[in-house]
Amino acid sequence: MKELFTIHYAEVGLKGKNRAFFERRLAQNIKQSLRGTGYALVKRLHDRIQVQLEPHADIADIKKRLSRVMGIAHFELVCRTEKNMAAIKETALRHTEGKTFQTLKVETKRSDKTFPLLSPQISAEVGAYLIQHTGARADMHTPELLCRIEVSQNAAYIYTEKLPGIGGLPVGVSGKVLVMLSGGIDSPVAAWRLIKRGAKAVFIHFYSYPYTDKASLEKVMELSHILAESNYRSALYLVPFADVQQAIVAGTPAPFRVLLYRRLMTRIAERVAALVDAEAIVTGESLAQVASQTLTNLRAIEAIADIPILRPLIGDDKAEIIAQAEQIGTFAVSTLPHQDCCSLFVPKHPATRATAADLERAEAGLDIEALVKSAMEGIEKRVVNFPYE
Repeated sequence: MKELFTIHYAEVGLKGKNRAFFERRLAQNIKQSLRGTGYALVKRLHDRIQVQLEPHADIADIKKRLSRVMGIAHFELVCRTEKNMAAIKETALRHTEGKTFQTLKVETKRSDKTFPLLSPQISAEVGAYLIQHTGARADMHTPELLCRIEVSQNAAYIYTEKLPGIGGLPVGVSGKVLVMLSGGIDSPVAAWRLIKRGAKAVFIHFYSYPYTDKASLEKVMELSHILAESNYRSALYLVPFADVQQAIVAGTPAPFRVLLYRRLMTRIAERVAALVDAEAIVTGESLAQVASQTLTNLRAIEAIADIPILRPLIGDDKAEIIAQAEQIGTFAVSTLPHQDCCSLFVPKHPATRATAADLERAEAGLDIEALVKSAMEGIEKRVVNFPYE
């Protein structure tokens, strides 16, 4: 008897002629995620991926990491055994050890049609054996323990626990995006959603130290560590933004300040996106959540952008975003107190319906290129690796 993990995918299997590309990337990501856990081999089979284990493998840690790999529909820890009824019965019994149950059911899938027993016969014999040795009773509808048996060409596989994956697509198959990571609740969720769709995320954060504290930097580093569990090696670009904000405050009308901050951020983000070959910018904006996120304002901000701006949360309300932040593990960090750079020098009455022409007139007195260049010169790059180094 030998333990291993069997991994199944859903959307990846629908990719037709490109399926092999998606499978290879998923296998690569599984290898990356499982570094240091004691796995021996990640092997692509016809319709699944198999993870073979070393004797010292950390089963609990492998389960935790596989549950966060984008592209996995579900997975199982299975026992591989010889293809005869004596071995199958004994392996099934061992696989029930340590489990508490009063009722059970056995289901069999027999892909090797040369095996002498049919699937219902295998289920009946193994079920009777388990009932005899465990004292449980059969329940074909709502069993407390469901034992699954697969008889393939080379071996028999037995498992009792089907573990859910995240689904989605393997990270890296959908290109690269630059995520504007603020340290709040929304932007990490926006990043996670794009990662789930197969995008490789690079992060950018704007900070206004010394006018604000360093809490936002610490939070963003911690958030990037959490997101790296699905994104793996993650680059984070830290942009000093205080001088840009001072120039905006000194030379533009107060109601437009936040919108002008966002336009300058977008211009800088485009430069960084070009450096890292990102094809789009991602934000955590949600329609009408704050004054700067009205349709009119969003349109006025993105008027200066030459690449797409993706807003995966645009139709979500705050409760939905919070629920997903809690699910992915970023909420507790995001709600730690910090001073966001966009909250610095905020006017009492911000514009809610500014047009692109309004903002062009408001920033006409600014040396936009000099401000962008100055911010780019101060950028610091940090790299977060998962598994952590």
